[in-house]
Amino acid sequence: MDMSAWNILLVDDEVEFISTLAERLEIRGIDARVVYDGEAALKAVAENEPQVMVLDVMMPGIKGLDVLQRVKEEHPKVQVILLTGQGKTRDGIEGMRYGAFAYMMKPLDLEELIATLGEAMKASQGTPNA
Repeated sequence: MDMSAWNILLVDDEVEFISTLAERLEIRGIDARVVYDGEAALKAVAENEPQVMVLDVMMPGIKGLDVLQRVKEEHPKVQVILLTGQGKTRDGIEGMRYGAFAYMMKPLDLEELIATLGEAMKASQGTPNA
């Protein structure tokens, strides 16, 4: 699978965390767009629908779970991987009910994230006439 062709959107209000994550993915040949809040995420999805979005649950303004719900309603093919911090498994489980592909705990294991991104990419291409 050609990782350079992946269309990924990273969304987190922790600028340093998400920028570093984008750099670490880029080193491995995975390009990702980065936005820092829910409003920008919804705009980015509308402008250039990603195959996979990595979305932080806890953000100021529009919360991650609200972004997830809106994205799944308007762009059902987008696979969403939720990021939850402070051991908030409940948020992850709730997100799965709203249609998230997976949820992962911070701090992230990069190899685990890349494997999950790969699975989500396959799922996003699962529709034959997409």
